Amino acid sequence: MNTSGNERGVWSSKLGFILAGAGSAVGLGNIWRFPTTAGENGGGAFVVVYLVSIGLICLAVMIAELSLGRHTQRNPVGAYKTLAPGTAWKYLGILGVLTGWGISSFYSVVAGWTFGYIFKTAAGVFSGLSPVEIEKVFTDFITNPVYSIGCHAIFMTLTMLILFGGVKAGIERWSKILMPLLLFILLLLVARSVTLDGAGKGLRFYMMPDWGAMTGRGVVAAVGQAFFSLSLGMGTMITYGSYLSKKDNLLSSAVWVASLDTFIALLAGFAIMPAIFAFGLDPAKGAGLIFVVLPNMFNKIFLGNLFGTGFFVLLTVAAVTSLISIVEVPAAYFIDEMKMSRKKAVSIAGFGAFVAGIPAALSMGTVGWLSDLLTIGGKKLGFLDLMNLVFGQYSLIIGSLGVAIFVGWNWGADKANAEIAEGNPKYSGQTIYAFFIRFMAPVAVAALLICLILFPDAF
Repeated sequence: MNTSGNERGVWSSKLGFILAGAGSAVGLGNIWRFPTTAGENGGGAFVVVYLVSIGLICLAVMIAELSLGRHTQRNPVGAYKTLAPGTAWKYLGILGVLTGWGISSFYSVVAGWTFGYIFKTAAGVFSGLSPVEIEKVFTDFITNPVYSIGCHAIFMTLTMLILFGGVKAGIERWSKILMPLLLFILLLLVARSVTLDGAGKGLRFYMMPDWGAMTGRGVVAAVGQAFFSLSLGMGTMITYGSYLSKKDNLLSSAVWVASLDTFIALLAGFAIMPAIFAFGLDPAKGAGLIFVVLPNMFNKIFLGNLFGTGFFVLLTVAAVTSLISIVEVPAAYFIDEMKMSRKKAVSIAGFGAFVAGIPAALSMGTVGWLSDLLTIGGKKLGFLDLMNLVFGQYSLIIGSLGVAIFVGWNWGADKANAEIAEGNPKYSGQTIYAFFIRFMAPVAVAALLICLILFPDAF
């Protein structure tokens, strides 16, 4: 099936998988994208739709992906080739591998910014600067090809070094270190944010749904955020599932991963939203909140440099745990299907993503035509934005829809249920799960895809 068991590996414990799986799901999407997207779409109302989407749609797809991986012990391409040999379903697996490669290429660029900001904040670069000057610092940073590509290279190299260690010594070992660190830093930031004067307004905005502020685009954004947050549709959970033992309770593992991911996303909102209102800032500012607005906020609080540095360390840790899982998808494909050694597979996957990410790094203003490729909904999209649209939105949704249809109707809900029952002899939710994976998930994901086509600027 592959070069050797040592090349692909297995999780040493259920805790190791849960932390690695949660680390895969927890990334910039939780710490950065979730609070800012919630702020742009009504706060508490967005959170409610997000939570409902996790419970009624995303969890079923996650369980389906884990079932495919554990049953076949293969990467996304190998899983479909094993269960549907000689059919076109293998192309759904190829889409997953390409999606992982595509997302890792631009994700590493943005993650590199967070890495660079650790040192800028710790060095007090933003101290005493006006909001306009802070914005200029950010613009100068991301449009400097040496800084942008350099941080991109450092971040991808760090990811590859972790993956060289394999499943146990690499992914699992570092997830056990980085995930508790991430949670500790996040809790410190929450404690500081909710105790700021005026934080109550932010808490009310975040916890009290304002359905009048919720639009159709907001609903699409909330559901899409749920899929993006849980790393669904790109083959990550199929790959991680392939390292699971038959003795593990697949259902409880999936619930733990989804719950931990959701908990951290909600905590990120508690860390950011009260602070935004405490300083009279606009919660709909978008991505600028992280690199422009928050450094300005850190200037105004006691030990601001310390908390600011901690925040960007948090973002970096979250990005590392997520990126290692994304790069692992194409790496697992090379190991299983091309019979490569792990180091060679990781090197090709990582270096290929780095090279593909260079245009994304240059699209922030260094190369004019890369920063203005097309316009959607009145918004200009550069190369990085386009990669996010294609791989971070359309590919994820199409991949998730394919998984739901394949597991529900081709492989069969009964076989998926049999796989779920492995290691879980008390499992009795066969009828419920069959309904969700055959009807609820495909209909909901198809509707999301249609809405995304109609409102491509919703995310």
